[in-house]
Amino acid sequence: MSTRLTRADVERIAALAHLDLTADETALFAKQLAQILEYAERLREVDTAQVSATWHPSAASAALRDDVRRPSLAREDALAGAPDAAPDGLFRVPKVIG
Repeated sequence: MSTRLTRADVERIAALAHLDLTADETALFAKQLAQILEYAERLREVDTAQVSATWHPSAASAALRDDVRRPSLAREDALAGAPDAAPDGLFRVPKVIG
């Protein structure tokens, strides 16, 4: 399967990523993105019927420590380093989304 990306597709992706691309970069990225999509299509051909959904290569050998409950930092101590703590005992942070 050949994945064709148009110049408009690449320009839209670049706009979403806030990238200003030259014409040469747009052509290069169109080729590279098409190759990535073609590779992803090839991966769909791999038979994964016998692989469990939660399998991970390190899961069998990873020794995870037990969760241990311990005291956390007191609220006053945590807020002591905050540049602009809210009066209700919460961190005040700048708005970052619309």
